[in-house]
Amino acid sequence: MGAVPQLLAGLPTPRTVVADRGYDSNAVLELITQSGAQPSIPSCSRRVVRRSIDPAIYRQRNLVERFFCKLKQFRRVATRFDKLARNFLAAVALASTRLWLRAYESTP
Repeated sequence: MGAVPQLLAGLPTPRTVVADRGYDSNAVLELITQSGAQPSIPSCSRRVVRRSIDPAIYRQRNLVERFFCKLKQFRRVATRFDKLARNFLAAVALASTRLWLRAYESTP
């Protein structure tokens, strides 16, 4: 289960939690359900009873993954050059702003 309880505790109460198949465990699913959210996690191939998920919601997960991939193109962020948390957060904020501006400029 790892860091899932800490991650969910740090967020406001979500309506839906979207994750990949790696988080398809009974413990994680129960934790999500207990928090009042609905899990949108595809079932692993070893599960006998498969859960259905909303494909439109699950597709949006790709946007977040692509953002992190683009964010890792910035060497300072990818290598965690800054050791202090506030400096690292500032570097992430600057890189995110640059990515947002790049996307905003290309919009007509």
